[in-house]
Amino acid sequence: MSSFSSDLLRTLEERGYIHQITNGEALDALAAKGTVPGYIGFDATAPSLHVGSLVQIMMLRRLQQAGHKPIVLMGGGTTRIGDPTGRDESRKMLTDDAIDENIAGIRKVFDRVLVFGDGPTDGVMVNNQDWLGSIGYIEMLQKVGTHFTVNRMLSFDSVRLRLEREQPMTFLEFNYMILQGYDYRHLSQEMGVRLQMGGSDQWGNIVNGVELNRRMDGREVFGLTTPLLTTADGKKMGKTAAGAVWLNEEQLPSYEFWQFWRNVDDRDVGRFLRLFTDLPLDEIARLEALEGAEINQAKTVLANEVTALVRGCDAANAAAQTASDTFAGGGSGEDLPSLSVGSDGMRIGAALTALGFTASNGEAKRKLAEGAVKLDGEVVDDPGFLVNVDAYSEIKLSLGKKKHAILRR
Repeated sequence: MSSFSSDLLRTLEERGYIHQITNGEALDALAAKGTVPGYIGFDATAPSLHVGSLVQIMMLRRLQQAGHKPIVLMGGGTTRIGDPTGRDESRKMLTDDAIDENIAGIRKVFDRVLVFGDGPTDGVMVNNQDWLGSIGYIEMLQKVGTHFTVNRMLSFDSVRLRLEREQPMTFLEFNYMILQGYDYRHLSQEMGVRLQMGGSDQWGNIVNGVELNRRMDGREVFGLTTPLLTTADGKKMGKTAAGAVWLNEEQLPSYEFWQFWRNVDDRDVGRFLRLFTDLPLDEIARLEALEGAEINQAKTVLANEVTALVRGCDAANAAAQTASDTFAGGGSGEDLPSLSVGSDGMRIGAALTALGFTASNGEAKRKLAEGAVKLDGEVVDDPGFLVNVDAYSEIKLSLGKKKHAILRR
């Protein structure tokens, strides 16, 4: 039984999104009474977000589904500085054009997940460069700086850990938490925002914004964070041997995106279905109770649902068909990842690593020695084997039962 009465917090609790809330009882009462505008901030450091951001994206979707207003805050201004959280080095500077291009790329996933418009619960995307870019330095110090103490700023993990590791932190980065707090105050004044959400690593920054609103305007606003998301084996969500699992097609083909979800650990299936799909909770309970080989049915449902949400139904159907062709029928499938080996060919170990199937040539050698590598269904165990493909054909490379690719000239 949920401890909350509002649809919003009850849903967030039941699906596993809640880690900390600044004042859960008051926020619950507010959400039960009327429409709550809430936001999450995303920095524009790349042309796509990755799976690690999907929990936050889904939080905005849950907000809208519960009858509230989701606001996507793009950090066009704060991207120029960089959040020191969890970092050992300063972020490289991006040009204005690069930041604008990244925001345009990131917008694509939100257009699928949220409904944008002018209605009371329609999504809105805003850019903090619009107000941070025009505020003067002296004005910022006078209006905002007086509400922050250096003592407290130094106590936050994002700062303290960097200093303990003797890693440099620029004065520019040190200002990030002040600007993020000011974002909350600006959105509260201009758009009536009452809730900021984010990952657990953002708790200190969110509390700063809550406190700044109280001190400057005497207004109560709220903060809510999600638990740190790791996989069952303790790894950070969204990272694989091949790199980040990007949400956009341009950065990662849909078949590989689908395959990421199809290959999750058995122990993660139920949790991921609750977080990343709209399936009813009773159906999720049925799926996560499957045992043995039947749990693969639940994984396929997870892959189909998430891919359809993020990439569209056509992409999900094509990826599922490719998987069926590859695993059941022995075909190559049209959407498998591919690699050009060139006219001179490529060593098989290098091909495995280039595809991201193995993290290093050393791992590739071990997999070959184990007999886990096949070319067109035939086991290859020689790490020096040279793969040659003529100009008019292709070869299927397989590592185990789940990783497949097409090698071409």
